[in-house]
Amino acid sequence: MRLKGKRVLVTGADGFIGSHLVELLINEGATVRAFCYYNSFNSWGWLDSFPKEILSKIDVFTGDVRDSNGVRTAMKDIDIVYHLAALIAIPYSYHSPEAYVDTNVKGTLNIVQAAKDLNVERVLVTSTSEVYGTAQYVPIDEKHPRQGQSPYSATKIGADCIAESFYRSFNLPLTIVRPFNTYGPRQSARAIIPTIITQLLNGYETIQLGDLTPTRDLVFAKDTARGFLEISLCDKLIGHDVNIATKNEISIGDLAQELINQINPNAKIAQDTDRIRPEKSEVFRLFGDNSKLLEYTNWKPETTLKEGLKETIEWFKNPANLSQYKADIYNI
Repeated sequence: MRLKGKRVLVTGADGFIGSHLVELLINEGATVRAFCYYNSFNSWGWLDSFPKEILSKIDVFTGDVRDSNGVRTAMKDIDIVYHLAALIAIPYSYHSPEAYVDTNVKGTLNIVQAAKDLNVERVLVTSTSEVYGTAQYVPIDEKHPRQGQSPYSATKIGADCIAESFYRSFNLPLTIVRPFNTYGPRQSARAIIPTIITQLLNGYETIQLGDLTPTRDLVFAKDTARGFLEISLCDKLIGHDVNIATKNEISIGDLAQELINQINPNAKIAQDTDRIRPEKSEVFRLFGDNSKLLEYTNWKPETTLKEGLKETIEWFKNPANLSQYKADIYNI
């Protein structure tokens, strides 16, 4: 086990990718502290769905990345920080951009400031392919220009720049990890794949979607989690931005049809204008270059899109999982 004995912190551990990463790190033998968003329900998000034998191995810390004192407390005695906590929904960022600045920019500043002061061995800051905006060339490598096409992507660009500045100014051992569109079990309701699957599994004969033309590079959640792990083990990637991508793309329309074929071939697609983003804000093409990740690590995508979608559908078929999603409304 390559991380056995390492003390690691995962922020956003209660979320989609974070929960998959926590599972992987536990299996690797790491000592995991899971930073979960404090709430009065004492909910630990997706960690609550873990078997007791796994959950018992996790040190759960509840707090808020916007609070520098809580962040610093959580990071004491930690060797590696995987910073995934963020506000991510693009439509909601049109509504509440200030919340995105506070969480994504200030939250990241709190992480890197504490990491510098506490001499953390390694920091991984999570970016997003949305920082690239609509592709100016493909495949999109790490040198592609940044384009803030939504308040969400603008704050992630800001967070990336804050992180980079701490590497350059203070030699903080940091890598910016840039996943393309991750999907799989536990993904939030605002994402396209859960939107389609939940409508189909709830018996909708016509599913409501927005623009069908944009393309996305879809990475299965377990592959994304392994990407984080491999990057954290590679010192040669300190100071780098690193894509996690499959170097493939599929249109939203073709993706929807594939899910229809797997669940209910008789279903149809209808366009809901409320789901269409402003034209200059929509990212029409994301197609990632994974050459750097392949060159420096042992990572490669292990799950095909068809296999990943099948596993995701099976997870949603569990009534306990499906019941947590509201298919009858547009989740922003």
